[in-house]
Amino acid sequence: MMKIVLLLVLLMASSLSEAFSIHGGITTRSLQRPASLVAVRMSEGQTVDPMEEAMDTVDDETKKQMEKAKRAQELREQEVFMTKSTGKHKCTNCDWEYDQEKGDSMMIGGMIKPGTEFKELPADWRCPVCRASKDAFVEVVEEIPGFEVNQGYGFGTNSWTAGQKNLAIFGGLGLFFFLFLGGYALS
Repeated sequence: MMKIVLLLVLLMASSLSEAFSIHGGITTRSLQRPASLVAVRMSEGQTVDPMEEAMDTVDDETKKQMEKAKRAQELREQEVFMTKSTGKHKCTNCDWEYDQEKGDSMMIGGMIKPGTEFKELPADWRCPVCRASKDAFVEVVEEIPGFEVNQGYGFGTNSWTAGQKNLAIFGGLGLFFFLFLGGYALS
């Protein structure tokens, strides 16, 4: 049994020594990067970027696609989602939600009246379910999709949440459907 374990250890050590090699006291992978990815040093100390050389050999259509992809990535980075507070704070330990419209007076021993904001709670207030401290709560927010700079445009619908937009779209479709059927009922 010991011979089998020793044999396995030797096999693993030999496979590791093939994967890594030691050069001058520095451990490096034996797999080398292709020469095209390494910057070439000039005699004057300047470096030539291999990507610039590769871009010279790329056709115009590929250059256009790469520029479009770069622009799309820049736009994605600029997109900032606005957040809208719901007035609720969720306990990270037990998932109980403090709603400022309800307070905690409905819980046993709760003394916080409805309408009390979370930041106005006393510093020693605790979760009524798990007794976690006030700093264990996180604010529940809704994201408003789209660019932050565009939120003020339109008829105010750019600042709607996804749920509000869905309600307006499908509610309008439902209203049209019932009016359409109501036209048949009149005849």
